[in-house]
Amino acid sequence: MTDETSTTHPLPGAAAGDPRLSVVAEFAASDLFDRTFREGMELVEETAAYLDGEGRRDSKLLSRSSALAYAGESMRLTTRLMQIASWLLVQRAVREGDMTASAACEPRYRLGARKVEGEVPPPADLPIALVEYGVRAEKLYDRIHYLDRRMYVDATPPADTPNPVQSQFDRLSAAFGSGQPAS
Repeated sequence: MTDETSTTHPLPGAAAGDPRLSVVAEFAASDLFDRTFREGMELVEETAAYLDGEGRRDSKLLSRSSALAYAGESMRLTTRLMQIASWLLVQRAVREGDMTASAACEPRYRLGARKVEGEVPPPADLPIALVEYGVRAEKLYDRIHYLDRRMYVDATPPADTPNPVQSQFDRLSAAFGSGQPAS
């Protein structure tokens, strides 16, 4: 489902000539995207299978307080994986032409920074598989967050930076218009 309005009227996230548009489209067509998408979706599937099977059995063996911690960790893990999957699906929509690169530049599709302050480490008696899935999800999130910033934030030139090409044209205009050499 292509958003017709975004091709004729760029959305607030991206303007015509925005350098992010080509960066987003190039990434969506890249091997890096293929690998990242595959890794992310495999992690989602593996984690879901664990939480529905072995993880459920593991959680029944925990003490009451550890079971509560398990529930919190599994919710945090599930939320993180859904953020990853959502971001990857937006990139895939760009690749398949279901979403324009301009639409993908909207702020609502950006990933937030991972909050680490005040987080309490999980109890030592949580199942190691749950902890490992959590570590893998955080590492993947960090990589995708880096990509998100590089593609959508860092690729945006600062608004107050003059265009070097336009500056040269202005200097040439001034030089030829006034008969004085450009400085």
